[in-house]
Formats: sequence, structure tokens, C-alpha cells
Amino acid sequence: MSVYNFNAGPAALPLPVLEKAQEELKDFRGNGLSLMEMSHRSKTYDEVHNHAIQLLKEVMEIPDTHEVLFLQGGASLQFAMIPMNFLPPEKQAGYVLTGSWSEKALKEAEAIGRAVSAGSGKDGVYKRIPSPEELQLEEDFAYLHLTSNNTIYGTQWQQYPETSLPLIADMSSDILSRKTDVSKFALLYAGAQKNLGPSGVTVVAADRKFIESGREDIPKILSYQTHLKSNSLYNTPPTFSVYMLSLVLEWSKEQGGIEGLERKNAEKAGLIYQYLDDHADFYAPYAEKDCRSNMNITFTLKDDELTKEFLQKASEKGFIGLNGHRSIGGCRASAYNAVPKAACEALVQFMDDFYKNR
Repeated sequence: MSVYNFNAGPAALPLPVLEKAQEELKDFRGNGLSLMEMSHRSKTYDEVHNHAIQLLKEVMEIPDTHEVLFLQGGASLQFAMIPMNFLPPEKQAGYVLTGSWSEKALKEAEAIGRAVSAGSGKDGVYKRIPSPEELQLEEDFAYLHLTSNNTIYGTQWQQYPETSLPLIADMSSDILSRKTDVSKFALLYAGAQKNLGPSGVTVVAADRKFIESGREDIPKILSYQTHLKSNSLYNTPPTFSVYMLSLVLEWSKEQGGIEGLERKNAEKAGLIYQYLDDHADFYAPYAEKDCRSNMNITFTLKDDELTKEFLQKASEKGFIGLNGHRSIGGCRASAYNAVPKAACEALVQFMDDFYKNR
């Protein structure tokens, strides 16, 4: 039986990447041992590390003004590191609330300094993204923080705010899925475990001058300047995760780069959304149409019992990870980069079969 992986994260990895890693697992490129057994100070790992940085810059078209860092702790640690570095006592930070993760980011900032909501979709149960015109931006904002894609609610920013404020984005669930003008962001970050590779490494792309403007009266390990100066080798990095990241980036180039990935992701999500819209008497998308995510397609059925039956039958047919987040329930198909179009076609066929039988 085929298994279709729609997990929200850790998520699907490209099969060629898994096969390549398997091939090199025990003997990495003739060294006689696994990469996981090598020193992070070795020449061999140094080549892997720098190759991953250059590949990310190339595939994401990161400008020369920005640096790439490989950190740990996931997006959750970034929630704290960002205000620690960039929120001085005399200023406040603005956070756009579009779901649970942005709420958590704001809460961490409030523990460190003054932070406020600059816009929120909470009144609408996070079914939509606030428009740029709805945002309340203050001149004394040290930065404006947003979450580009919301895995729980299935919403995604379609147009980023135009602002002179330093713009920071949590892109954990849609990084590398579509073309992004990185130069507009003072800093963006992402846990790798959705589009970039396995869990373990957190990618940061940040303007060099913005990093250098950060506070210095904080622990060294939590300072972006520390990691910039040491090329992300201040402490032992997650070496195998960085290696896997480099393989995923090489695979991404073979898919046509960022343009190819964006086109394929739009096609995959479009298949599912079109079916949902055509059968609105039975299936209901959660997010408003102009805010829908191409990464996380969220929907419900007519009632809870039917939804439960749908998920049970889907599991029996080999569809993995379709349960919605425990906070809102329903269904969620996470169609990240590595999820093949065939899996989305199979899901639509299953949805149609279930519809006809009910």
C-alpha cells in the first residue's frame, strides 16, 4: 500500500534526498565513517557547511547584504532571541497576530520588553490575514514581526506590508515554497522541518547591518553577532541536519529552483481547493479565499462525526497526517515542497469517493 505523507511537520522529505543520505550514511564520501561521527571542525564538514550556506543564498536569491546563519532551538528560540537582540528599553516591538505561533512570539517579547499587537485576525478566529492597511504601525517600533504562513489555520500572507520599519518574519512553514524578496526583510527565520530538511537546524537570513545593530549586553550564545562572527560554528552545529539541508537544496535546484517550486505548489494546492469549492455542500475550507495557504489546506466536513469517519477511512487508505491541529480540529493537508502532485491527486480522488459514498 502506498503511503501519502501530509504531516504538518516534521514533514515529507524528497525520496532522492533520503536515498542519497542512505547511500552516504555509513561511509561519507570515502572518509570511512559517517558524517554524524565527524568533528564539526573537520575540513570535510566545513565543506558541507559552507556549501549549504551558498546553496541557500543561490536558491532563495539572498542578496549580498544578508548573511545566513544555522542555529538551533527551532522558531521557538527565535521568539526569544529576536527581542533580546533588537528590542531596546526605550522602544517597543509590533507583532501581527495571525495564529498561535505569532501569539507565542509576542508573549516571549513581552517577557523581555515592551511589545504590542500591531494587527490581529483573532476576532475572525484567524480565518484571514489582516490587510496591510489594517495594521497600526508606530514610529517607535524597533521592528515589525509577522508569521508568513500559519500551519494551524491554513492562512498565508499574499502581500507583505510596505514599511520603513525593520521587518522580521517567521517563515518556518513556507520558506522556499515561493519567490520572496529577501531584501525587504531585516531578518527571516525558519525551522527546517517542513520545506528545508529534517528537524534540528534553524535557518536565519538577516541583514548584516541589522545584526550588527543588536544589543551586546546579552549572553554570547543568544547573540546573532556571535554566530555571525563564527560562521555559525560557535558551538557544535546540528551537522547531519545541515547536510540534509544541503541535499534538499540541491534537489530544489533540480525542480526548477524557487520558480519551479512555486509553480508546482500552486498546482498541488489548486487541485485540492478546486475540489473543496466545487463540493461546498459537503466540504468547507477553513481559511478565507484570499488568505488561503498553499502549504496547509485546512477544511472541515458537515459535522464532527463525518469528519471523524473521513479521517479514519483516509488513514486506512494510507493518508498520513490529515488530522487538523488539536486546537481547532477538522482536517489539514500539508502539501509542502516534497509532497508530490500524485499524492494530492490521490487525496482528491479519495475525497471524491468518500463524497459519493455519503
